[in-house]
Amino acid sequence: MPGIIEAVQLRKAYGSLTAVDGISFSVQVGELFGFLGPNGAGKTTTMRMCECLSPRSSGSLQIFSLDPDMSGREIRSRLGVVPQETNLDDELTVTENLQIYASFFEIPSEEARSRTEELLEFFELTSKRDTLIEQLSGGMKRRLLLARAMINRPEILILDEPTIGLDPQARHHIWERLLHIRSQGNTIVLTTHYLDEAARLCDRLVIMDHGTILVEGSPRELVDTHIGMDIVEVDQTPAVLACLQSQYIPYESGGETIQIRTKTPREIADLLLTECPGVRVITRPATLEDVFLMLTGRRLRE
Repeated sequence: MPGIIEAVQLRKAYGSLTAVDGISFSVQVGELFGFLGPNGAGKTTTMRMCECLSPRSSGSLQIFSLDPDMSGREIRSRLGVVPQETNLDDELTVTENLQIYASFFEIPSEEARSRTEELLEFFELTSKRDTLIEQLSGGMKRRLLLARAMINRPEILILDEPTIGLDPQARHHIWERLLHIRSQGNTIVLTTHYLDEAARLCDRLVIMDHGTILVEGSPRELVDTHIGMDIVEVDQTPAVLACLQSQYIPYESGGETIQIRTKTPREIADLLLTECPGVRVITRPATLEDVFLMLTGRRLRE
C-alpha cells in the first residue's frame, strides 16, 4: 500500500555539497516514523523537503499522493510543523500565539477560539493562557509549539527535535501527548538525537549518515538484527585488554570503556572480575544506542 509520504531516490544538493543522497522511504498512515543520525546526516534537509520548504534536486517525493513542487500550498495546509528552534512571538500571550497562527489557515474566529481552548487543555496550558511567551519555561514553550502545530488539525505532524533541551519530566509529558495524538490516527514524523526517545516512540525509523539511509526497521528489529546479544561494559585497562586478547574475545573500544557483545554476559563478566580484580563491570541488554554507535561511529561530530 502506498504511504502517506513516499520518497524514491530523493536527493538534495547545494552546489557541490550533497546533503541528501538518493534516499528512499515510505511512511504509512497512522505511523510514528523517526529519522536518526549524527549532525550533518541529512535529517533536517529531508524534513524541509517534506515540509515543502526546500525543492528536491532529483528523485521522487509524494505527500498525500501529491508532488510538493506542484502542490506545495495544499500539502502545507494539511501539515503541522514543530521546528527545532522556538519561534513563538515573545510579545504575544499564549492564546494570541495560537489564534494568530490559526488565522494563517483562514480558520474562522469562533472555530479558532474553540480549537485554542481544546489545545490549551490537552497540553495543560490553560492556566498560562494570558501569559507572555518570555515568561514560560522551556517545557511550556515546547508544548505550546506542539499545540500551535495542531491548530489546523493536520494529517501529518512533522517534529524536528521536539524535546530538545528539556528535563526528563517535560520530555515524558510530551511523549505522552505524542502517543495520544498517534492513537487518534495521526501520522507523526520526527527527528531526534535522543535514542531512548526514538526507542520509546517510533513504530519504525531510519538511521542516516552522510546523506544516506544506513538501516530501516522498528527499534526492536534493529537491535535484534545488528546487535542481537547482550553488552558487557568494562573499564579499559592494560590488564583487561590482555585478558580479552588472550581469550580471543572480540571487543570495541569506547574511550575509557570497552564494550563486548556476547550471548554469555555472565561468563564474560565472571572472567573479567576474576582476572582483573577491582575493575568496574556492567552487563546490560543491547539498546538502540548501541546500534546507532556501531553504524555511525563514536567520534564526536561538529
